[in-house]
Amino acid sequence: MANGNMAIGQSGGPTAVINGSLLGAVEEALRHPSIGSVLGLVNGIEGALQENLLDLGRQPAPVLEGLYRTPASALGSCRRKLSPADHERILEVFRAHDIRYFLYIGGNDSMDTSLQIEALARAEGYDLQVIGIPKTIDNDLPRTDHCPGYGSVARWVAQSVMDIGRDLLSMRTFMQVYVLEVMGRNAGWIAAAASLADRPEGSLPLVLCLPEQPFDRAQFLERVARRHREFGCALVVTSEALRAADGSLVADEAAATVVDAFGHKVVYGVGDYLARMIARELGLKCRSDRPGTVQRAAMACVSPVDQAEAREAGRAAVRLALDGRSGEMVTLERVSDRPYRCTTGAAPFQEVANREKLIPPEYLVPFGVAPAFLEYAAPLIGGSLPDYVTLEPTLVPKRCKSL
Repeated sequence: MANGNMAIGQSGGPTAVINGSLLGAVEEALRHPSIGSVLGLVNGIEGALQENLLDLGRQPAPVLEGLYRTPASALGSCRRKLSPADHERILEVFRAHDIRYFLYIGGNDSMDTSLQIEALARAEGYDLQVIGIPKTIDNDLPRTDHCPGYGSVARWVAQSVMDIGRDLLSMRTFMQVYVLEVMGRNAGWIAAAASLADRPEGSLPLVLCLPEQPFDRAQFLERVARRHREFGCALVVTSEALRAADGSLVADEAAATVVDAFGHKVVYGVGDYLARMIARELGLKCRSDRPGTVQRAAMACVSPVDQAEAREAGRAAVRLALDGRSGEMVTLERVSDRPYRCTTGAAPFQEVANREKLIPPEYLVPFGVAPAFLEYAAPLIGGSLPDYVTLEPTLVPKRCKSL
């Protein structure tokens, strides 16, 4: 006989593999007779507040399996910060549908929501197991080696920088500097993944700008100028949240003043700011690009390692709940690098919610990353990047007089 029903929600910015976690949780839950119906919250916790639920157990098998290769949040998402007024309504809906297991797929803020709901259930004496499933391309959740979603965005960045680098090197007679601004709220994990494109090492004129390294204008301009002298061009990859030594945003005047429900400033504009600075101070022709949601939604660059781990994280969450665990987030625990092996664990919400994991100092060098970062990130992108070739310098002897 079933002990109760399970509800699953998705929250925050989606990833290319977030639905893999949903699939893993649903398929694992359907294996256990102690779980009755498996319900999906439409648009995250707002689905509970509005009593807007899907019966995931009644989805056709091809639809469920198709989640594995479908980006974005199949259930819909939200960025709602719970208020005390929401608490009574959530428990009312959970009681009405006999929801005894609640899984929430999300990042830092979603774990805060999960923490609140778990504390609310305990305070009200309502038997509810609450488990978080990590998700964020920012890779900034503490207590987990990495986050589902990061491996795929890292692969996208590395592949894009490989392609942009080749393009830039071929056009250096008339395009001298290119600036790519990528996502990353306060941590530079996404921008750092550009280093995976520099193969063989030293073949690209890369300059990395990461929030963990306070931005120094003079040093930055000197590094760009040096790359231009060495290669005839420079390729700058910057995190959107690049900061000065005092913690202020480098492009504060270009940053949006709008904040989300959790008080996070929506940041953009640093790429254009750096490009203007380079053109003005160094006299070099420069352009910048700021790709948006394609970074987190590009199934064409999905990492198979990331896909598999996202699915396993969903399965692990159900197992934790059935073991009577609550108030914890699934973690990914690295066993070895070569060969790469990873298993799952768990961490209390209190050690995850509203906290961020930045790139550690040992992974960094000025305007770049150390070999330790490459060792960390390379297995996560799920295989080698393409092998490109360079023409041999088999020049034909000149027969005409020099101009």
